[in-house]
Amino acid sequence: MKSYTRIKIPAGFWAGIHQLGIAPHDVARKARLPLTIITDPVVTTDQYFAIWQAYSDLIDDTAKGIIKLMTVFETAHYPPTVLATYHARDYRDALKRMARYKQMCPPESLHITEGGEKCTIELDWLYTEQLGPPMLVGITLAFLLELGRRGTGQPLMAKFVEFTHSMGDLQALEAYFGCHIRIGANCNRLTLHRRDLDLPFVSYNEELLEILTPVLDKSLDEQQRSRSITEMVKWIMKRNLTGGRPDIQTVASEFGMSDRTLQRRLTDEGTNFKHLLTQVRHELAREYLADPSFDIKEVAFMIGYEDQNSFYRAFRIWEGDTPLNWRTEQLGTNSRN
Repeated sequence: MKSYTRIKIPAGFWAGIHQLGIAPHDVARKARLPLTIITDPVVTTDQYFAIWQAYSDLIDDTAKGIIKLMTVFETAHYPPTVLATYHARDYRDALKRMARYKQMCPPESLHITEGGEKCTIELDWLYTEQLGPPMLVGITLAFLLELGRRGTGQPLMAKFVEFTHSMGDLQALEAYFGCHIRIGANCNRLTLHRRDLDLPFVSYNEELLEILTPVLDKSLDEQQRSRSITEMVKWIMKRNLTGGRPDIQTVASEFGMSDRTLQRRLTDEGTNFKHLLTQVRHELAREYLADPSFDIKEVAFMIGYEDQNSFYRAFRIWEGDTPLNWRTEQLGTNSRN
């Protein structure tokens, strides 16, 4: 079975772009993704790349976008996998933990090599042949240096940085990394001064690591445990509903199986594809209608209806009322509570 990648966008990303004056809704819309990714930020690899590309397009310059996001991304917003690196014993320990726990939140994969006076960290991609957008590449490498700076409390500089693609304002980026940057390289690579890896972290917290490490290691070991096929199908549907109706062949291909096999697996779990699609549309309709910022025509589009009348007919079956009446009643009830 094909490995279906689920990537969780860190809360710090949405908080950071909001501080930069970019609305998370604008990023979602630019990426042509459902707005639920903001509150339920688990996406596929393609959608993850689309979000980073959307941020890049909105910020207009890759280098500027990298530097600005690094500046506003607060330590308090670090997810547990990153906290375990920030509170490491030293820079070397932090980087090794980062490479290990990155496996829990692909698609980025880090390969660390030490030799002579340098340490190189090469960025690759897990579970996809597609190359990540330059903005994501830059953020990933910049964060590895930022981790060392914040952990040691010292203004560390890189030794050399290589990117495969153009990165915008190269002068600004070289000032940030503190070294020469090569564009058009055959891989994306950060080269550090090896001596810096021995620097202790002022943020070292042994007690916290004793709590976090076993939990993260266990989660990593259990990552491949399969979830119910019903749950996965609903999740895929929600991510692919906007502006169209996902068919069983499309969803089955995400699992690397035939539509007949998928239908059989769903039958074994007491459901079927058509029922799940209706359930997902109903759930999302209620969620979107509860937000007065969406007009009803937009809600219909976001849950896969090409025309508003079809949505109205379906909603009457689900709720026994029109979307407009239902919304008015819900908003009235909420205001009274």
